[in-house]
Amino acid sequence: MFKTSICGILGIRYPILQGGMAWVATAELAAAVSNAGGLGIIGAGNAPGDYVRSEIKKVKKLTGKPFGVNIMLLSPFVDEVIDIVYEERVPVITTGAGNPGKYIARFKEIGTKIIPVVPAVALAKKMEQEGVDALIAEGTESGGHVGELTTMALVPQVIDAVKIPVIAAGGIADGRGFVSAMALGAQGVQMGTVFVCASECTAHENYKKALIKAGDRGTVVTGRVTGHPVRILKNKLSREFDKLEKASGTIEEYEKLGVGRLRAAVVDGDADYGSVMAGQICGLVKDIKPAKDIIEDIMNEANKVISSMNALVKEE
Repeated sequence: MFKTSICGILGIRYPILQGGMAWVATAELAAAVSNAGGLGIIGAGNAPGDYVRSEIKKVKKLTGKPFGVNIMLLSPFVDEVIDIVYEERVPVITTGAGNPGKYIARFKEIGTKIIPVVPAVALAKKMEQEGVDALIAEGTESGGHVGELTTMALVPQVIDAVKIPVIAAGGIADGRGFVSAMALGAQGVQMGTVFVCASECTAHENYKKALIKAGDRGTVVTGRVTGHPVRILKNKLSREFDKLEKASGTIEEYEKLGVGRLRAAVVDGDADYGSVMAGQICGLVKDIKPAKDIIEDIMNEANKVISSMNALVKEE
């Protein structure tokens, strides 16, 4: 059993958070992860407030355990979503694509835990000063929007720079990755790609099959020129982005090419021209199974890894 400070702060059994992936992280997946002892998270993405409220109400019916909502701070509906998350007294929020500073005091009033995703030390230090409860240090190995630093490089530097708990994310899919994050000093892990292939995840079967089929070099980062690079599986869409980059396309052209592509992949099952967001660990995802089995397999393997490492330590 791994009992870290994050378990106590969030009221969860295992120090495992499920990534708040837009369109993918619905109430069904979040509830399954929370019921299995982790922290399930609804992904608000760019969805309007009504959708987010309906997902929150649904997850409350499916679990009595703590859960969270990931809020995309660049969303055109962000203020609306913030109001709804506040009204619904959501226990935990994670944030991405911005600084949640102006919302922190409001959520502190109702005891909501605030955990921003950070890609660099400078933002981590600023977030600690703003009063957040913990941080998710996410490496470039992750799927979706990415930064520059790897998890192995980023996590220990963030941990050394702040006093609040740090959760590692990016490139973690099994017990080996979990133990590695703990060794770096993390108090928990966040995983996204592996939970796409949870049986409770409502993502289209084509999306899941594409992940399972992908190998170690199956992903590529697109749209760096826009300032908001995104890691997706290599497919016909990624090749279109590559052509646009070689042609020195404008930001407007990039944005036009990307509009609606994530929904096309997750909901419609377009694995060719959809944005199949996935992390570099997709080659480790081999099958579809319940969220409970995913978490228990990770924890069982982690215990075995610790035992094997202990066997390597010999007294002189």
